[in-house]
Amino acid sequence: MPVPVGVMMLATGFRRLPGDVGHPDSYPFPILRRVVPGADVAAVVDRGAAGLVDAFVACGQALVAEGARALTTSCGFLVLHQADLARRLPVPVLTSSLLLAPSAPGPVGVLTFDALALTAAHLAAAGLTPDTPVEGLPPGGPVARWLREDQTDPDVAVLEADVVAAAQRLITRHPDLRTIVLECTNLPPFRAAVAAATGVAIRDIGDVVERLAR
Repeated sequence: MPVPVGVMMLATGFRRLPGDVGHPDSYPFPILRRVVPGADVAAVVDRGAAGLVDAFVACGQALVAEGARALTTSCGFLVLHQADLARRLPVPVLTSSLLLAPSAPGPVGVLTFDALALTAAHLAAAGLTPDTPVEGLPPGGPVARWLREDQTDPDVAVLEADVVAAAQRLITRHPDLRTIVLECTNLPPFRAAVAAATGVAIRDIGDVVERLAR
């Protein structure tokens, strides 16, 4: 029987779609969710969650007290603090789908919310080399606006097209890729479309949650 997984959530207001780690209908097993105050997109993505690690630890401890037996997050950029959070929290912690990349069929590429913000330090924290192929969603594009502007009524077809186009750019640049890891936890709703458009295996936060729930 799956164990309850706790999700340390960013403080956001955008509409989450089924498949998103924060959507209540994404998984057929128990999920506990708790928001980390002050952890908005800009704070975590642009500023590396500076000054927020203690708040994530407190959130994780609260989720464990509620019954969580494993923990993850709602932003792949928190891989930067994987070692610290895993050390300070009393249950297994996997902060990001990027942690799945080293064991995925390779070569592996990364599709990320913001390629400029995803640094060599993030990749290293996930066990990846600095030359790992990375493609980002366009700054100011539909997905970026949806998440940064907390849009509550986005055009889902437009979002999907934005994600698929980015994945196709990644494959065009690196046609030998066998796996694409979706860094952003808001992209799993488009997993099937990305797989169909690229013909490669996909890994995302849903795989992390399933692993933790075993």
